[in-house]
Amino acid sequence: MKQSLTFERAKTGLLLIDFQEEQRSDPLYAVAGFPTVLANARRLLDGARRNGIAIFHAAYKRDFSRVPPRPFEPVTKDGSPGFSDVTNPATDICSEVAPLPGETVIIKNDASAFCEGDLLPALLQAGLEWLIIAGVWSEACVAASVRDAIAAGFRVLLVKDACGSGTEAMHETATLNLANRLYGGAVADTARACALMAGKGAEVWAAERPAPILFDYDNAREHYLRL
Repeated sequence: MKQSLTFERAKTGLLLIDFQEEQRSDPLYAVAGFPTVLANARRLLDGARRNGIAIFHAAYKRDFSRVPPRPFEPVTKDGSPGFSDVTNPATDICSEVAPLPGETVIIKNDASAFCEGDLLPALLQAGLEWLIIAGVWSEACVAASVRDAIAAGFRVLLVKDACGSGTEAMHETATLNLANRLYGGAVADTARACALMAGKGAEVWAAERPAPILFDYDNAREHYLRL
């Protein structure tokens, strides 16, 4: 259902997840519509900087010297990480959303931005209630981070058009699945999220009960567009 929302900016943070060069340069990990998703993430980042919103960046950099290979994890023939190798320059955060001095950067070895244990203390120290989340891939690192944020007691605003995956269908169904159990949180687009960061009210989508959206192959996009 749709409801009106306002933010207390001092208690709001922005988390950008895995906006890295490999998402546009590596054919195996390219995100569908990445230029648009990245541009929307930049709009969020600009809005957060302009309005004094706490900013957190997360990047997936697989480093076996920090976290050894997990059972069944893909590796190359020489035993290096099968993806997002920390030594690969393509794991750098995209220049369009590169962190500025003073903005928190979390380097992670698993899907969730909370996995290394550095993010939660930073969020608690900042005294946040709401966490605005954007990133890639929607069904993987974004979903894991959203669920961990909720479990840690934060309200999540998922910015649907500043997230993406390998295909539009993957992104849209992932967003619907998250929306179905986004307890205490909401879904909005970039324009509404920016309005909220600016101290204005905005209409967002919020679940009134578990699994309010029962979607199928032929109507998933229609439901997604209604969020």
